[in-house]
Amino acid sequence: MKDLALALSMIAAISLAAQWLAWRLKLPAILFLLLAGLLLGPGTGILNPDQLLGEVLFPLVSISVAIILFEGALTLRFHEIHGLVNVVRNLVTLGMLATFAVLAAACHWLLGISLEVSLLFGAVMVVTGPTVVAPLLRTIKPRLELDRILRWEGIIIDPLGAIFAVLMYELVSSQASHGLAAHSLWLLCKTILLGGVLGLGAGVAVANALKKGWLPLYLRKIGVLAAVLVAYALSEQLQHESGLLTVTVLGMYLANKEALDIDDIIEFKEDLSVILISALFILLAARVDVHGLLALGWPLLALLLVVQLVARPLGVLISSFTRKLTWRDRTFLSWIAPRGIVAAAVSSLFALRLQQAGVADADKLVSLSFAVIIATVVLQSLTARPVAHLLGVVRDKPKGVLIIGANSLARAMALALKKADLPVLLADPVWENYRLARMEGLDVYYGNPQSEQAEAVLDLSSIRQVYALSPNRHQNANAIAHFADLFSAAKVFSIRSSQGKGFANQESAAFRARQILFSEDCTFTKLNSLLTQGWQIKGTKLKEAFDWSAYQELQKEALPLFIVDKKGLLNPIVNGDQKPDVDETIIALLPPQEKDAAG
Repeated sequence: MKDLALALSMIAAISLAAQWLAWRLKLPAILFLLLAGLLLGPGTGILNPDQLLGEVLFPLVSISVAIILFEGALTLRFHEIHGLVNVVRNLVTLGMLATFAVLAAACHWLLGISLEVSLLFGAVMVVTGPTVVAPLLRTIKPRLELDRILRWEGIIIDPLGAIFAVLMYELVSSQASHGLAAHSLWLLCKTILLGGVLGLGAGVAVANALKKGWLPLYLRKIGVLAAVLVAYALSEQLQHESGLLTVTVLGMYLANKEALDIDDIIEFKEDLSVILISALFILLAARVDVHGLLALGWPLLALLLVVQLVARPLGVLISSFTRKLTWRDRTFLSWIAPRGIVAAAVSSLFALRLQQAGVADADKLVSLSFAVIIATVVLQSLTARPVAHLLGVVRDKPKGVLIIGANSLARAMALALKKADLPVLLADPVWENYRLARMEGLDVYYGNPQSEQAEAVLDLSSIRQVYALSPNRHQNANAIAHFADLFSAAKVFSIRSSQGKGFANQESAAFRARQILFSEDCTFTKLNSLLTQGWQIKGTKLKEAFDWSAYQELQKEALPLFIVDKKGLLNPIVNGDQKPDVDETIIALLPPQEKDAAG
């Protein structure tokens, strides 16, 4: 296909179709994007990225990788690293080095690939990434400890592994170009120093611009993007291959800068990264030399077996010696390590540069990397859930609740549910609500719960239902639409807005169908007003001697909210219809004069 406009339009449409299919099937989008690229490129010959983009392909991939790494670095917060269990810390250090050594040696000895390319292959393949791990964990629902280990390993190793790959590439390329170890070491140190200093300098400048309001609100996102691109380009001009390190350091600095609100920046970069990842995967997969890959034959299969059965288990074994994990836990962790976008993009970028430098076997780096990506994603997507069940590491049926909003009403309900021994998680992008919830001892996520960052960070495996309790009906509607696909529509509920009737024609039918919490007149405004008047939310367990009729007789003004059944599962009162049985707990909003009698 030679028409650039038509080709780009086709890539955009196919990217959307692949992302939608992944969303419907609850599988990593990378799987469908790779298949699309392989079909368009080597499969049918419709798409040839080198002919289509020519000299533009190389800088396009470079800039895209820089933006993706910057977005990944924005999620790396040092205070979260300090709180991680030892096994995660070991996985991203000792485990990463062990994986690198095994894969580099296997690539060199099994396939006869040059040592330089083998070293770079090993460095690139240490990265897993949350974009492929998070969808698997949502499907598997492993035990909380295992979920957190895999989730945080993916988040942390994404930027750290990319930095490691950049440094290894610099070592390989400088050695290949100059042949002097001392000169190679000097170039490596120069790259690290320049990337670090320039990244920190750019971070300080961007942070000051954001904190002091030098940019109006509508220019914040595009201003940060421009700063990232300028920092990357300047770094590359001063020292080749230092740009990726520069933007990674820039992102890490902004992520850890105190009192700097970058939620809107993160959300914008997430959207941009989705676009870039989708297009990049199709373009890069279309360049894979399938015939050359198949020509490698059995040694390639042996390499894939080493990736799955040797490198990962060895890394887990080395990393978990300080942690009392059962052999079932270690086996499960050893099975889950799919490679993602960073591995694909970085390998393609470095392969282009090594080919220009005349390094032997550089053309095989992309094919080998994509072979590992395809093999790990396909194998683990199909087998992870059966393996988890076989090992018995799947979590018990979830009982928890995710509450959208951390306002006064949401906090009061969360405290009442917590007293009933129910796991409760709140999410709110308003800092004051987040702060008050933390002060009351509640688990709360600060940010947009529908964002990609939340998807990577939030542990939803213990969540059974979602309650939208925000005073903003648009926020409730977005939450219902998002989480209905994750938990099914029957498990998401929204409180009624006081403006619901007047704005009914502006709301989707799906959202109106889920505005059924409590009785019809229990709007957010009414319940919140009652709380300010001294009403309290209390739970009462019904007995033979004090059944539902007796409760109603005593608590005539009570507004029933929830029922905790005999199995300990929470069920909200919807449209005021449910009635609790004996040995079940009724949670209701009680007036001041009656709140103590129910206790």
